Amino acid sequence: MTFALQTAQQPGRRAFLGVEHSAAGRAWRDRLDAHGVARALAMTQRHNVPELLARVLVGRGVEIGDVASHLDPTVKALLPDPHVLTAMHVAAERIADAIARGEPIAIFGDYDVDGATSSALLARFLRHGGLDPFIHIPDRLFEGYGPNVEAVRALAARGAKLLITVDCGTTSIEPLAEAKRLGLDVIVIDHHQCDEQLPDVHALVNPNRLDDLSKLGHLAAVGLVFLTIVAVNRILRAGEFWSETRSEPDLLSFLDLVALGTVADVVPLTGLNRAFVAKGLLAMRRRDNVGLTALMDASRMSGPPEPFHLGFLLGPRINAGGRIGRADLGAMLLLEDDAVEAARIADELDRLNRERQAMERAMLAEAEAEALAALGLEEKGAVVVTAAPGWHPGVVGLIAARLKERFGRPAFAIALDVNGIGTGSGRSIAGVDLGRAVRRAVAEGLLTKGGGHAMAAGVTLAKGVLAAFRAYLEETLRDAVETARAADALLIDGAVSAGGATTELISTLSRAGPFGAGNPEPVIALPEHTLVYADVVGDKHVRARLRAGDGTTLNAIAFRAVGQPLGEALIKSRGQAVHAAGTLSVDRWQGAERVQLRLLDVAAVNPGA
Repeated sequence: MTFALQTAQQPGRRAFLGVEHSAAGRAWRDRLDAHGVARALAMTQRHNVPELLARVLVGRGVEIGDVASHLDPTVKALLPDPHVLTAMHVAAERIADAIARGEPIAIFGDYDVDGATSSALLARFLRHGGLDPFIHIPDRLFEGYGPNVEAVRALAARGAKLLITVDCGTTSIEPLAEAKRLGLDVIVIDHHQCDEQLPDVHALVNPNRLDDLSKLGHLAAVGLVFLTIVAVNRILRAGEFWSETRSEPDLLSFLDLVALGTVADVVPLTGLNRAFVAKGLLAMRRRDNVGLTALMDASRMSGPPEPFHLGFLLGPRINAGGRIGRADLGAMLLLEDDAVEAARIADELDRLNRERQAMERAMLAEAEAEALAALGLEEKGAVVVTAAPGWHPGVVGLIAARLKERFGRPAFAIALDVNGIGTGSGRSIAGVDLGRAVRRAVAEGLLTKGGGHAMAAGVTLAKGVLAAFRAYLEETLRDAVETARAADALLIDGAVSAGGATTELISTLSRAGPFGAGNPEPVIALPEHTLVYADVVGDKHVRARLRAGDGTTLNAIAFRAVGQPLGEALIKSRGQAVHAAGTLSVDRWQGAERVQLRLLDVAAVNPGA
């Protein structure tokens, strides 16, 4: 990486602390250019917010006049009229009519967290209206993604008259045609990318369909389900469906499910999504959802719920059911009102998650060895494509994500069955549209099946085409990957010393949250701190301690850093002065709270001196 490339990609951003090449091989850049610094100063003066908070807000695109509303995002203020979504009026009328008439309804959901929360949210609303819907979550291995003919026939045989698909269905042309032949009305509530051809259904609500102008394509499916029940509830209220004997539900109490699905699906935490998560975290603190409470206890979650907990503790456990266990366990748990049964399901998901982790460790070691052999010592190549027989198809997405993190380029992990057929997942880096490349490969006949979006994709490929697929990706993505990697700088929001990294500072910065995709956590630098301690903890993390010039210290940890450039640099730099960068968090242990830096990178103070 050269300075010329860096400045060409990010004009006006100065090198932070002069770092041009860190332990991770990146330049550090001030997140704000000169204009941004001036805006942050104006924001501080006009709204009396701390300087560092103002820098964080400006760095995330907040306008000076929007500070007050941004610091207190409310669903009420940001919720659009649901009918801005194409076909929402038709969908809401049909669902409201089914509720009023007590019609049998079936829900078909996806096997991930977004699908589980979407299914549970819709089912809870329908139960409040007196219905007991059938729920079907497909088995990842035997049924695959989305509706299938056999499942549709089974739901029709159980007496369903209305089929609602959530987080799936947009591309299920034949299965939903079968539903229509069987006399089922079908409503699709989905957010995945659409082709020109749509299934012939009663209503298809998807902000990413070509004729939808709502600009709500950033919502997760669970967010769209929430908008749907808002629309349905209005119709029921106008029809005086709710009464003294059947009270109207408090829709805001369902936001704990909306928050979980939104964070776990890694959609941008901006606008309405950010309000969903902010208010959903508050709802989660009340522990009203018995199943969700059991899962928090089973995951040994400490402190009030935060997006980190949803994405790294709760979400993976629900996903474990869909990956290697029973696909419907997550939805069942989120619908369970009996504390004993909820605890049993939560414990089973916790067990499956531990099993998944062990499986992932073994697969990742094999995949990393294959990737290193393919890329060579200089790690040349635009993409990483790994494949092996015996890999679990439900875990390959996690392996692809780890490979992407490790090698800083798009990565695929593909499980090969006994016949040599490959089923895999890919994960991309910012600026490289993986979904488009996969859809083109399908159109050209290279892949049997495939789809996805910019940052993630799934593929199915026939025996013997792995090498051709790898070559296709290298040719198709080479220029985009080169450009993206050249612009890969660590953006720094500000600097503090060890003594300034306090719980009060974390509380101040959290006002710009919740943080996640699209609203990244503030990255804070600690200039010229002595690395007084660094050692391996567990089998893949490095724990460290940094000391400022005045003697104050700060604990730090670098997750999954063992064997990586960051981990090696930390071990080798013990006793030396370094610049450190990371995100601040509160480490809670046995009732005590202390600030901890989650290390992202370190750099020498005087390189080459």
